[in-house]
Amino acid sequence: MLYWFYELLDINLLQYITVRAGVAFFLALCMTLFLMPRFIRWAQKTSSVQPINDYAPDRHREKAKTPTMGGVVFIVSTLIASAITVRYDNFFALGGMLVLALFMLIGFKDDYAKIDKQHNLAGLTARAKLLFQIVAALAGALFLRFAAGLDTELYVPFYKYPLFDMQLFALFFWSLVMVAASNAVNLTDGLDGLATVPSVFALMTLGIFVYIIGHAGLSAYLLMPNFPVGEASVVAAALIGALIGFLWFNSHPAEVFMGDSGSLAIGAFIGYLGIVAKSEFLLLLIGFIFVIETVSVIIQVGSFKLRKKRVFLMAPIHHHFEMKNWAENKIIVRFWIIAMLSNLAALITLKIR
Repeated sequence: MLYWFYELLDINLLQYITVRAGVAFFLALCMTLFLMPRFIRWAQKTSSVQPINDYAPDRHREKAKTPTMGGVVFIVSTLIASAITVRYDNFFALGGMLVLALFMLIGFKDDYAKIDKQHNLAGLTARAKLLFQIVAALAGALFLRFAAGLDTELYVPFYKYPLFDMQLFALFFWSLVMVAASNAVNLTDGLDGLATVPSVFALMTLGIFVYIIGHAGLSAYLLMPNFPVGEASVVAAALIGALIGFLWFNSHPAEVFMGDSGSLAIGAFIGYLGIVAKSEFLLLLIGFIFVIETVSVIIQVGSFKLRKKRVFLMAPIHHHFEMKNWAENKIIVRFWIIAMLSNLAALITLKIR
């Protein structure tokens, strides 16, 4: 819409991605700050609160009356801010909005079932949730390939040329990236603000990568591929603003949780940005906190099935540190620090090719 004003009224400033990204950031931030208190009051009135997992550490019992599904508020705020600021002729931005919407709906269905039955395990079955995620991710991958026209060449960090053309396999690989990232953020979302700030760091890093790849001069200087993907950074900026607004209420002690409606959408969009930035493998560093949380669960489950022994006191790994009586704030802030450092390391790779 803002770009339409640029074309109609010849307001030159509105053609720049950086300006519209800034506007999107503040629009989403303000909408989230305005809507979230009203959502919290509604959720408390209707008992739309978080059912606590029976296997969670005992200290989580005090969070039983905390409203959930806050992800609906900040994702909708992101989508509205993006709709106002992006160019409608850029399918990379529209594809990001599509992925956010589809995964939010999956999370909403799961959250609503848990609230309705007031039990943490009463949502979608693991198989049903995974099936919905695969369908949504495949829709996003198909949109990227045939609507946006993203090529299927595979890039790796530190090397300026594509390794090979994935061709049809790209659809499956891209779907895997989005589903894996979605579930990784979902596993991390277990403490107040734990998933929020690392998501902001990841989105900032990927937003920079996407902007550079969409900029002919910068991409040539840094020996990176060049595609018209820069507009997706506007959506990333909107989500960053919405998440910062959410963090105002989600910081410890949390007044609201994002629920699966938020975590599944954030993770899928991070995966989507990694794909359009041709940085799928770099996501392991950008989302390092999400990776170690996921790996801790894989190790725990694998060890128990094979050896009948647990490696961690509880998984994901943030629960392990809770069981060791670390203060919740200490766990959260230390994980934030690790996320910040891993993203700084990822940014350094820009110049190493």
